Amino acid sequence: RAGSSVEDVVRTRMFITDPDHWEGVSRAHGEMFRDVRPAATCVVTSLLDPSWKVEIEAEAVIGSPSSGNLPPASS
Repeated sequence: RAGSSVEDVVRTRMFITDPDHWEGVSRAHGEMFRDVRPAATCVVTSLLDPSWKVEIEAEAVIGSPSSGNLPPASS
């Protein structure tokens, strides 16, 4: 929404409630970020709502060199 895209993601954190879900979450993460390969962390924890199974946090740098979305050079 702020002009970013998947290519701008530099780090993700995955919070899961059951360690048995790690493989599926990791596979989905790999499919989404296959070409980007951001730094990633997976943590087993409880979440605010007991019905939630996974929460994924992503950090992006808009205009990162890997995205090709660099701002115009200043003169």
